[in-house]
Amino acid sequence: MGGRACTDRSRAILMTSRTRFLTACRCEPLSRPPLWVMRQAGRYLPEYRALKAKSSFLEMVKTPDLAIEVTLQPLRRFPGLDAAILFSDILVIPEALGQPYTFRDSGGIAMAWRLETKAQVDALAPAADAVGKLGYVPAALRGLKRELGDSKALLGFGGSPWTLATYMVEGGSSEDFERIKMLFYTDRPMFESLLRKITDTLILYFRAQIDAGADAIQIFDSWGGIIAGADYAEASLKWIREVIAALPRDFPVILYAKGTGTQLTDQSFTGAQVISVDWTVDLRVARAIVPNNVALQGNLDPVLLQTTPAIVKRETQTLLEAMRSERGHIFNLGHGITPQARIDCMQALVDTVSSWT
Repeated sequence: MGGRACTDRSRAILMTSRTRFLTACRCEPLSRPPLWVMRQAGRYLPEYRALKAKSSFLEMVKTPDLAIEVTLQPLRRFPGLDAAILFSDILVIPEALGQPYTFRDSGGIAMAWRLETKAQVDALAPAADAVGKLGYVPAALRGLKRELGDSKALLGFGGSPWTLATYMVEGGSSEDFERIKMLFYTDRPMFESLLRKITDTLILYFRAQIDAGADAIQIFDSWGGIIAGADYAEASLKWIREVIAALPRDFPVILYAKGTGTQLTDQSFTGAQVISVDWTVDLRVARAIVPNNVALQGNLDPVLLQTTPAIVKRETQTLLEAMRSERGHIFNLGHGITPQARIDCMQALVDTVSSWT
């Protein structure tokens, strides 16, 4: 009895934020779930806005010291967060392939040109050359690893092949995604050629992030929900499955695919250790669908962080209670935190999760 108590105390002493996060990824028991928030380094923080006034977004992404500083800002303000996610952008991949991008004055993304022909696909940079242009990403991760050590989990990320292809074919942000859907349905060879280039590049890119110290990789299939459900597997999931299969065995990969609640079962068999669920899905229903050896992440509605601390505490406790008896839960939002989020509401979220018993 005394030996068991001693072992339990040792585990408590050794339970850093990083080990808590990795334990949740393995669906092992925990006293409370780990917590991090998508886009936790960003515009809702005054310290970020102060830095942004001196440097552009892309300058911060491409300058390792600045990316490190922005990544660490939320951890300094909210020490209860269990993970840091690298400050970067999914569209560094199209840019490295030869298709730069900017931000529209009216909001959204504008690619420098629209990908329309097979010749343009063929002219994109080879995967190794593209990843060679992205050395600032592993440099920032290595710097973060030195700063964090084993105290916090360190996450890298990237967009899914399908989601990146939507920006490349649409020429930026889109309302109807007509061009990428037309390409998928009417010119499958060109579609496959494009997705092949993106997939090969992502594999090398994620391997570089892992080699630089990332504890997990999150794949953002942000536009997975815009393709017909029956076609989601061919348009997106098969490429995600290939990416994950090319990474080290059992390395934690989180798959977030907005608007794909009906695809949870298929997503569970991509090789991802964690399925991140948007706020429209009941996590208890998701837990009944997703195999018990696959963890779930989510899924508080981001809008709640614009309300009051009392409301945030109440809704957070409701979600925590719903998942109390379940293993493999990482607390997060159901999408990225909004620029309008209140600091006191974010503090209430962190305090409620970190003190949960």
